Amino acid sequence: MSLVADAIVAFAPAGGEGQQSSLMWFVPYILIFVVFYFLLIAPARKKQKRHQEMLQNLKNGDRVITNGGVLGTVVGVTDDVIQLRIADQVKIEVAKNAIAALQNPPE
Repeated sequence: MSLVADAIVAFAPAGGEGQQSSLMWFVPYILIFVVFYFLLIAPARKKQKRHQEMLQNLKNGDRVITNGGVLGTVVGVTDDVIQLRIADQVKIEVAKNAIAALQNPPE
């Protein structure tokens, strides 16, 4: 017999434990999912929730940074548009989603 065939025979489940063996195949996948959930998914959800709360609580006078790197002061807020003053007598409108963070967030 070849080495591959010997390996298949050696690792093949015995007659009565096929059900238990197939269940044991899923245990590592479940453990991997649990680890990914606590290391990646849960922190990302928490960060996204904080960002949404920050966007909802924007008010006039807040200093913000946009996703494009523009720094400005909020001078107008509507449902989905923010008006920013980026220099004296220079105002721009950006989508609310384009706000990345507060420049000096409260501690």
